[in-house]
Amino acid sequence: METEKKEMYQAAAPAPVPIAAEAFGESDHTTVYWLGNGGALINSRGTCLMIDPLLEGFDMPLLREAPIIPEQVGHLDAVLITHCDNDHLSRITCRKLAADCDHFHGPHYVAELLREEGIKAEGHDIRDSFSAGPVRITLTPADHAWQNESKKHATRLFHREDYCGYWLDTPDGSIWMVGDSRLMEEQLCMPEPDLILLDFSDSRWHIGFAGAVRLCAAYPEAELIPIHWGCVNAPAMAEFNGDPEKLAKEIVNPGRLHVLAPGEPWRLSGQSKKNVG
Repeated sequence: METEKKEMYQAAAPAPVPIAAEAFGESDHTTVYWLGNGGALINSRGTCLMIDPLLEGFDMPLLREAPIIPEQVGHLDAVLITHCDNDHLSRITCRKLAADCDHFHGPHYVAELLREEGIKAEGHDIRDSFSAGPVRITLTPADHAWQNESKKHATRLFHREDYCGYWLDTPDGSIWMVGDSRLMEEQLCMPEPDLILLDFSDSRWHIGFAGAVRLCAAYPEAELIPIHWGCVNAPAMAEFNGDPEKLAKEIVNPGRLHVLAPGEPWRLSGQSKKNVG
């Protein structure tokens, strides 16, 4: 990504909490773990999903290591990838997870890239839905085709449908991983989710601070977990920066903003019956 320079200050995420083997076991509820960067682990009634796991092999220095390494990951029912950037589609991580993962999913272009790595992957259109155990998963729109503005990275014409977010309807409520995206008007017109995994950085190719305030205002009762901040050691790069403390001062119901450490468990209890699929 063509980086955007900012002041030399960077908020750091709390120190990681190691994820234990029990996180992949049977459960009678839904637990969410931020994996650091833009990733998450979700265990919903024993069905385990990872979204955009970057667990090792990143090409930039880190402020916070991942709370688990690939060799420690238990069985996964699915890995969901939002787009092709290497802080979301980690080829090293995915290759190591493939042996004990039932399914990989992503937009069609992402699935092509995974198949190049010898990984069986299912490609989807935006707004397609599929299931993993009791979880219904729907691809939601995103706008993140920054590569088209970069001479170095415009290796093809990138399309909006190459990027997505994920809406997960679980037995315990709805989770929306917004994905890396500029704020879109249609992202302000969703059913209110119980939990938003919020793309949070200052880059213009992300939702950005003002966009995050608008998104939070559109869903005033949704719980919020900020992601994509405080893990990559790059204080001059807007893409990896954001300060949740500043966001809390600008949103309604600021107590719903949960600043987690990578690996810290958070239990979903929304009981939402709304869905987008």
